[in-house]
Amino acid sequence: MRLILTALFVLCASLAQAAMPSFTFPSIDGGEIDLAEWRGQPLLVVNTASSCGYTPQYDGLQELFDTYRDRGLVVLAVPSNDFRQELASDEAVKDFCEVNFDLDIPMTTITRVIGAEAHPFYKWLEVEAGFTPRWNFNKVLIAPDGSVAATFGSNARPLSRPVTEAITALLD
Repeated sequence: MRLILTALFVLCASLAQAAMPSFTFPSIDGGEIDLAEWRGQPLLVVNTASSCGYTPQYDGLQELFDTYRDRGLVVLAVPSNDFRQELASDEAVKDFCEVNFDLDIPMTTITRVIGAEAHPFYKWLEVEAGFTPRWNFNKVLIAPDGSVAATFGSNARPLSRPVTEAITALLD
């Protein structure tokens, strides 16, 4: 019995370490985006850029959100100029996304995702999952328990089978 309790304690401790700490981002709409508000829901975090060859993926991100939001999925766009393909201001990014893609997914302000000045979420991601965005439109799926469920590179389209299967596995 003692061995079982010890094993359960170790398992619970390891699960607690895997859970994502609380992170906030400035919202492109003003105020703060607190990822803790979405605990218990799957969260797809995507570093984006308005002048990238992958920018048309915004359509897929919106469709993914529209398809699964009623089942709990949240899609968060994190515009970044780390790869020198983002517009000059948050207002320009917001206008570009609204006009060209009619986005209503949550979106942060322009944010660093790599290097020493990367947002704490991306520093945590590097430590937790060994994942750092190598280009725009990298995707990180956070499970409802706060662990990293999957990561995807730029080539993974939002509606591709690997992405949608990973998401639907986490939905209620």
